[in-house]
Amino acid sequence: MPDGKNKILIVDDDADFLEIISIKLKKAGFDTISAQNGAMGVEAAKKEKPDLILMDVQMPVMNGVEAFFKLRNDPATSKIRLVFLTNYGEADKDAKWLDDKFAREIGAQDYIKKTEDLATIVSEIKKILE
Repeated sequence: MPDGKNKILIVDDDADFLEIISIKLKKAGFDTISAQNGAMGVEAAKKEKPDLILMDVQMPVMNGVEAFFKLRNDPATSKIRLVFLTNYGEADKDAKWLDDKFAREIGAQDYIKKTEDLATIVSEIKKILE
């Protein structure tokens, strides 16, 4: 990046979450782009070439898993790092293990629970981008 900032594409159908996480990431020194469903996210990734994509799993039009596979099957976007955003696995340790196993087995860098505090989410993103 010319300005030294990492560019993050946030794909989520929850407009409030998009706004809040975008503000928090910008304050942490990142550039952000947003999209409200998987199809829009795929197009934004092709156009903007972000350093990282935060992708909600459950969305209308195209869910996060479908969008992930579209991105991985396109040479222009196949190397972009992706982290799933999820509400799954909240209180159940077995579900957390399943989320982690699923994300890594299909080739995502990780997954982050949307219910984590924003400082924790930003900290996880910084670790992934190091």
